[in-house]
Amino acid sequence: MKAVGFNTSLPITDQHSFIDVDIEKPVPAGYDLLVKIQAISVNPVDYKVRQNSAKDTVLDAPKIIGWDAVGMVEQVGENVTLFKVGDAVYYAGDITKSGSYAEYQVIDERLVGKKPANLSLEESAGIPLVALTAWEIFFDRMRLSPERDAGKTILIIGGAGGVGSIAIQLAKKLLGLRVITTASRPETTDWCLKMGADRVVNHKDLVNEIRQQGVQHVDYIVDFVDTNGYWDAMTELIKPQGHIASITGSAEPVVLNKLKSKSVTFSWELMFTRSSYQTDDMIEQHRILNRVAALYDSGTLIPIVNKVLNGLSADTVKSAHTQLESGTTIGKLVIVF
Repeated sequence: MKAVGFNTSLPITDQHSFIDVDIEKPVPAGYDLLVKIQAISVNPVDYKVRQNSAKDTVLDAPKIIGWDAVGMVEQVGENVTLFKVGDAVYYAGDITKSGSYAEYQVIDERLVGKKPANLSLEESAGIPLVALTAWEIFFDRMRLSPERDAGKTILIIGGAGGVGSIAIQLAKKLLGLRVITTASRPETTDWCLKMGADRVVNHKDLVNEIRQQGVQHVDYIVDFVDTNGYWDAMTELIKPQGHIASITGSAEPVVLNKLKSKSVTFSWELMFTRSSYQTDDMIEQHRILNRVAALYDSGTLIPIVNKVLNGLSADTVKSAHTQLESGTTIGKLVIVF
């Protein structure tokens, strides 16, 4: 089958940063589905893995990455019960396995949901990874609920990116929160407002921007940009007994002591935790994706895809990574095969 991969970590400007390859078509076993991929989306994790997973080495076999896909089930393993051949599915994959930059992929059914019936292939491909991330950060890590939290204020740092785009919608539509988010350009501000944000502030002087809105402290903060870079601002703006959560990791230790006097909770979120560790509740991702699909099919949520490329090729993937690495992507970028 056709695939796009790399043998070593190279700058995206290098002609060999991605290469077209032919590899063996995988065979499903156990809980695996064999999916004929029709569209994928590209996420920041993609270029981070490309930049770091084969540094100063040349791999014996090309590495195939990619963690968002929509397609049709072509074959199933012997333990599969949730899907059948011919089902339209979508998923965010497993970072420990071969990825979705390929014609076919095997994926554990417990990580897979039924594709939203009312959305196109490209619209559906833009959902899984960011929807799972936003859902898990709100409901599994922060344990927010509309009964307890409606009317409270959340600050979303990085509202115009993929995760931010769906986080704004979940915070408004499901939790009833008052949403303040960050953006710095007219087009990203407009996008955040389209997603449902109540207010948009500039991230470059965050504390003063929030205070100028008449808000002294916020109940919750989620960071989708830079934990260390915004740490001082977050610890200043969070209410006593509030909750901060982040997906971005940190190059240096986070100074948790700054949260002590306010008794603030801090959480990490990584969408790949359940699949990487084969957790007992791994099937939750199947359930979440089905719930998200229902929210899209009902019109509660709106699509977040903002750019579509065509064709499974090294050149197309290079273009996608170039765009993402620019740091100016709004919403999601999708490749349709």
